[in-house]
Amino acid sequence: MFTNAQRQVERTGRYGTPRDQYLQDLVTQFQNATDEESKEKIVANLANFAYDPFNYAFMRQLNVLELFLDCITEPNERLVEFGVGGICNSCVDPANASVIIQCGGIPLVIQCLSSPVRNTVTYALGALYYLCNPSTKKDILKPDVVRIIREYAAAGSVNVSFSNLANAFLEKHVGS
Repeated sequence: MFTNAQRQVERTGRYGTPRDQYLQDLVTQFQNATDEESKEKIVANLANFAYDPFNYAFMRQLNVLELFLDCITEPNERLVEFGVGGICNSCVDPANASVIIQCGGIPLVIQCLSSPVRNTVTYALGALYYLCNPSTKKDILKPDVVRIIREYAAAGSVNVSFSNLANAFLEKHVGS
């Protein structure tokens, strides 16, 4: 459910933790975490906050988008999954998309298309759908990338969500 400032005050109450502080606490916990399972849980939690426009400014202020991109470079497939999930959830916002693009996120998201983890591929397709625009088309619509997306589009009998996302991407950005 999307929230707004008044709803957040109602939900937090007089003694609750404000959202920006709660997100800061999560980032700090991630930075201090020493085991992979804790990091996975924290990034999954942050990714869940990334879909709500109320959190977008906080996420940018706290460099959470950069944290998601860093997770995509990790060898841990769960961190990659949750990192690209956070990117997918947040990149519908133009300001977030701009940060992701400026921080070199497009090649990182593209590499997720070849992940063995279905959710990672789904999130990558969704993120590329929103990140592709006139200024990024040259980086995204490379022949190898379009080929992979066409393969997913043709895989309807194997994975309907891949096929649907890939077809939506192709219709909007490639015209076929």
